[in-house]
Amino acid sequence: MIDIAIEKELLFSSGKGQLQIAFQLEQQQFLTLYGASGAGKTSILRILAGLLTPDTGRIIIDGITWLDTANKINVPPQKRNVGFLFQDYALFPNMTVQENLTFALQKGQEKNPIKDLIELMDLGALQNRKPTTLSGGQQQRVALARALIQQPKLLLLDEPLSALDVAMRNKLQAYLLQIHQTYQLTTILVSHDIPEILRTSEEVIVIEQGKIIERGTPSDIFQKETSFILKGTIQALRKEAQSVKLTLLVGKEIIEMSVETATANNLLVGNIISVEVLHPIIRKYS
Repeated sequence: MIDIAIEKELLFSSGKGQLQIAFQLEQQQFLTLYGASGAGKTSILRILAGLLTPDTGRIIIDGITWLDTANKINVPPQKRNVGFLFQDYALFPNMTVQENLTFALQKGQEKNPIKDLIELMDLGALQNRKPTTLSGGQQQRVALARALIQQPKLLLLDEPLSALDVAMRNKLQAYLLQIHQTYQLTTILVSHDIPEILRTSEEVIVIEQGKIIERGTPSDIFQKETSFILKGTIQALRKEAQSVKLTLLVGKEIIEMSVETATANNLLVGNIISVEVLHPIIRKYS
């Protein structure tokens, strides 16, 4: 069980405000934090990892107190047993895949996890190569393996697949699920990608300006109608290897999703479109 209740003054997209978050999460759940950019989602992950200290609050993991500001308890990051995967994979460029994984071992820890993870993540043919010779998807698998080396109680994922094309993202979502289940992890993901959330997550917490405004299953949050359709204005189009990433303004929210290149051929910034999320069907209105 994770029990978190924290407060911290942050700079949001609208200016200064209070991050005020309290929730509990059962072991081995897969939870997504969802909301607009700048809502405080990454700050929550950083506080859980011990990389950012809240003004007040507590974090209790499986009965062990990691943070209790009232009693001046703040367990340092290296003792929290957290795996953290950032958008920037931060691999050591001068080390091979094998060396990057070995470096993440704790002092005195056996090397068996490296062998197991190399096999699970299909890294055998890459283990003697350096990160600069790997594709984005390959680097992501190495970074994920490194985050799991110490067999963490908690896996934190900060939009780790956002820079990848649709085909690779779909493949690595399957890896994430497999790893979550194989290692019986408690996983918290930050994501703007609704199809990704629907595919991977058991629960969603919606964050707005540092507050929880909604919590439920992905179907509760995103499929309140028989046919779930988003309608919004295109803010940006970014070409990827085999797809195009759309940034949409839907109401007051910014939503990102990827569609096939052919589907986005006639779209321009400023177009108003509707998107059927589970099976992307785009209709252009202007």
